[in-house]
Formats: sequence, C-alpha cells, structure tokens
Amino acid sequence: MALKMHPSLAVNVGDWIRTELVEPHGLKIKDLAEHFGVSRQALSALLNGRAHLSAEMAIRFEKAFGVKADTLMRMQVAWDMAQARTHEADLHVRPLVAA
Repeated sequence: MALKMHPSLAVNVGDWIRTELVEPHGLKIKDLAEHFGVSRQALSALLNGRAHLSAEMAIRFEKAFGVKADTLMRMQVAWDMAQARTHEADLHVRPLVAA
C-alpha cells in the first residue's frame, strides 16, 4: 500500500533552495549563476518558483552545497505531484483494466 502525502506538505524546491541554501550564505543570484555557469535568469526563475529543477541543476547544487541531487529531485517530484493532485478531478480518464 502506497502512503499518500497531503499536498500541503509539499515544498517548492526552488523556494527551499533559496531560503535554506542561498540566502543563509549571503549569495547573490548573479554571483551564484556565474559560479554555476548558468544564466541569472534561469537561476532566478528556479529560485522564485517559475521554473522546475532539472537534474543537471540539482547536481550543481549538490557539488556546491553538499545536498544530494537525488533529494532535491524527490522534492521537485513531490511538488509536481501535489500540484497535479489539486486538479485530479478535472482529468476524465476511464480505467483500461480492472484494478
């Protein structure tokens, strides 16, 4: 039996990274983007919840801060699923096989 997590427990990974990693170290987005070799716009979009975390970006954060990329990616998937579940009733699909 699968455990279900209440959608309110899901955390936006970009927001978490910003508040738990970037801000406590006093880093500016521009400087961190340069260090990562990505655009300021791409990093800003992630940290402000306008973009999803990619596997490559997760690895960058792992290398820079020591937080496992796998953990960050699980946070992203949990967030995505929680968001999708809020609109689950709008998806009208009939079962193909008996459950």
